[in-house]
Amino acid sequence: MSTLPIAAVLATWLDAFRSGDVGPDDLADAVRGDDPRHLVSGVDDDRILELHELPALLDGPISLALPAPGDLLGLGGPEELNLAALDAGQAVVVGKVGLVPVEDARTIVWTAFPAEPAPWVDERETSIELRTTLAEVTRRLVDLDVASWQPDIPDLLMNLRHRPPLPLPRGYDARRIETLDRALLCLEVVALARSGEGGAVSSYEMQQRAGALGELDRAARRAVVGACSGRAG
Repeated sequence: MSTLPIAAVLATWLDAFRSGDVGPDDLADAVRGDDPRHLVSGVDDDRILELHELPALLDGPISLALPAPGDLLGLGGPEELNLAALDAGQAVVVGKVGLVPVEDARTIVWTAFPAEPAPWVDERETSIELRTTLAEVTRRLVDLDVASWQPDIPDLLMNLRHRPPLPLPRGYDARRIETLDRALLCLEVVALARSGEGGAVSSYEMQQRAGALGELDRAARRAVVGACSGRAG
């Protein structure tokens, strides 16, 4: 089951804090979840911060990054941040600070890097793009007989209304939640489809699968970034 990336949780709760909807302890509890501890390094040069101390030290637009090889989605540089975020698969950019989560002995350490402005990803545009891409890719996967090589995928695609609730701030925009549910479902489909080759197929079919799944993966990541990037400046 695909879950909301931890950087997306931080981005949404930072935005809720910025809007005055939650306090710093609420944010820390939500981001930490079942993890034993989250620490922040590099924001204050003199010390390691606890998560609840972070919101008051950041300013500027909040945006999520979900990069993949060849696609620096949500990142504007510099190279040090891009490489760290690529390695982690995620980051949060707040003004001139990029935060990258790395697990270290069961503790999540958010390391701060200098950040250039992140390219803005429009939430409405990415939501529409995902709907269109999902419909097209589903048709292509059916043509490629997806049920024969990954029989769980058709059931997944029919199960959008039965997703578990996401760890979002209370009152989060319903349209964004719907987009996130759809995007996380798509990422789950991509991960499942990529988990095995599904028996003997031609090189052409493999290429067609890879192309369809790549398009769905990018559209889904873009939708998550759009839905989780901040509303408050």
